[in-house]
Amino acid sequence: MYTAFKSGKLSRALLGVSTQLGRVLIIASAACSFKAGGADLPKSTAEALRKASIPQSSVSAWVQELGAPTPMVSLNARRAMNPASTMKLVTTLASLETLGPAYRWKTEAYLDGEDLVLRGRGDPKLNVESFWMLLRNLRGRGLQELRGDVVLDRSFFAPAQYAPLDDDVYRTYNVAPDALLVNFKALRFMFVPEADKGVRIYVEPSLPGLEVVNSLKLGSGPCPDGSRAFRELAQAAFQPRPPRASFSGTYPLSCGERELNIALHDPQDYFAAMMRQLWSELGGSWKGEVREGTVSPAARLVYVHESEPLAEIVRDINKFSNNVMARQLFLTLGAEAAGPPARAEEAVRVIKNWVASKRIDAPELTLENGSGLSRVERISAEHMAALLQAAWRSAVMPEFVSSLPVVAADGTMKKRLNNQRVAGSAHIKTGLLSDARAIAGYVLDRHGRRYVVVMFVNHARARDADAAQDALLEWVYEGPTAPTRPITNRPAASRPRP
Repeated sequence: MYTAFKSGKLSRALLGVSTQLGRVLIIASAACSFKAGGADLPKSTAEALRKASIPQSSVSAWVQELGAPTPMVSLNARRAMNPASTMKLVTTLASLETLGPAYRWKTEAYLDGEDLVLRGRGDPKLNVESFWMLLRNLRGRGLQELRGDVVLDRSFFAPAQYAPLDDDVYRTYNVAPDALLVNFKALRFMFVPEADKGVRIYVEPSLPGLEVVNSLKLGSGPCPDGSRAFRELAQAAFQPRPPRASFSGTYPLSCGERELNIALHDPQDYFAAMMRQLWSELGGSWKGEVREGTVSPAARLVYVHESEPLAEIVRDINKFSNNVMARQLFLTLGAEAAGPPARAEEAVRVIKNWVASKRIDAPELTLENGSGLSRVERISAEHMAALLQAAWRSAVMPEFVSSLPVVAADGTMKKRLNNQRVAGSAHIKTGLLSDARAIAGYVLDRHGRRYVVVMFVNHARARDADAAQDALLEWVYEGPTAPTRPITNRPAASRPRP
């Protein structure tokens, strides 16, 4: 040994061993860093949770670079969690792949003797403009005087299958699915403060028979956030029959113009009022009634109104987290697979079979209405992330990703992370319930790498989790320090010589 050392051979041999050992230590160190990242949340996210008094045991998270074999963050990732409205990602992606982005809903108009029969097929966006176009086309076909009744055929969906989520029954998110749902059965009350005249209230659509009682007075003070708080401030009270809305109390000038969306009418009453108003505006006459029924064999088809394509519908669902549209889409999956009347259990079967076709084993997946507006729906962060990975490889990826809110730009993320570096660089679906907050989507980091990010919080203080979720998105954008690709040795030519 002494001879070898004397000659320098052992010195070079030891140096070679040291160099190789150094490489091993570097790789091991990186692996340890990766392992730690795979178990723990970033410090900024953990600190925000601590400040919100939310334990990490109530959090499930997953962060993974697209195409990478392992995640950067994996916390309670296989736990079944309430994903709130991020469940819409499952419903919309399954629908885009199953029905196709060009799928359209059809609303058919028939004449049966003197009656006009309208058969709905669940169009999620038969809003005022679309319904007006339907009636305008009937007028264009020479139909002016309706001598009989207007018959509503809602048989494409089974009778209402969901109870309201809470006791706020006039909120639009509690509107039940309906195969012939016009304008979400909604009224939009607009509040316009006028310094010398008090508060003006007008309603869209302004339906016949609706009584609005306005006793609001202008005042000072802060304006509350949230529609429930605003309703309490305006002391709003509603009754469906006859339809009546009353407002009293003090309206702070600081509120500026506000709006409140309310589903006040019975579905049949709403349809009748909308029909009378629009048909009259189009120059038509009608003295009959609205009643339920079905299309008879003797009825003659006179017009078919088509909805926007599914790709556009999905944008509305995900950008603005529209629960009613998501439920309509969910039941449509069931009707198209098993035939009408659509039932929730058939839609559940379709989606679960589709998830299995992606080779994703998600036994915890629980679906009720596909919108996330549910106390029972469940999925794990890992499996939500797996579906987002699958979406990126899908033929419908462009339609799906473009439907997600862009951070600090639009949809439900418009007011979050403004003036932060991640602004504009992430497509994130949000979810919120009284005890759940969720984010799921994609982040493009400052180095040009794209990540799947999922974070669910199920806790009584979940409403305070936004800061922690925002911190996670910022951390991902800045570029996680742990490597996501295997470390390889440098080429021999680039190695330092001993």
